[in-house]
Amino acid sequence: MTNPADPAQTRAVPFRFSDVLIDHVQHPRNMDDVPVHNGFAINDGYCGDSMSMWVNVEGGVVTGAAFQTDGCGPSVACGSMATEMAKNKPLDEARELTPEKIERALGGLPEDHRHCASLAAGTLQLALADYLQPE
Repeated sequence: MTNPADPAQTRAVPFRFSDVLIDHVQHPRNMDDVPVHNGFAINDGYCGDSMSMWVNVEGGVVTGAAFQTDGCGPSVACGSMATEMAKNKPLDEARELTPEKIERALGGLPEDHRHCASLAAGTLQLALADYLQPE
C-alpha cells in the first residue's frame, strides 16, 4: 500500500510544455536587432543567460521590439513573447509587462525556468527606460 504523505512514494508530475511555449522556442519572433531603435538594454540573468533587447517608440507607441539571447529554450521563448506583447502597445502599457504576464501567455514555465520570464521582462523594462532617458 502506498502512502501519499511519504515523499519517497510520491512522484512529481512532469511539467508539460505548452504548444505556445514550444512554438516560441522553435520559431522565435523578433530574434534580431532592430536597425532603427531608440531604446536598448543588455541584461544578465542570475543563471548566466544574457539578453539584449531593442525597442523603437514613436508617438508613445512601441512600434518595434527585438531581442537576442545566449540562453536556453525557455529564455528564447520568453524574449520572443515579451517582444510580441510589447509591439504596437502604448508605452505605458508596455511598461506594465511583468514576468507573470509573459509566463501566463506562454502557458506556464517549469519552476526551474521561471526566472527566464524575469530576464525578458527586466530587459524590456531597461530598454524602455533607456528610451525615456533624456539625452
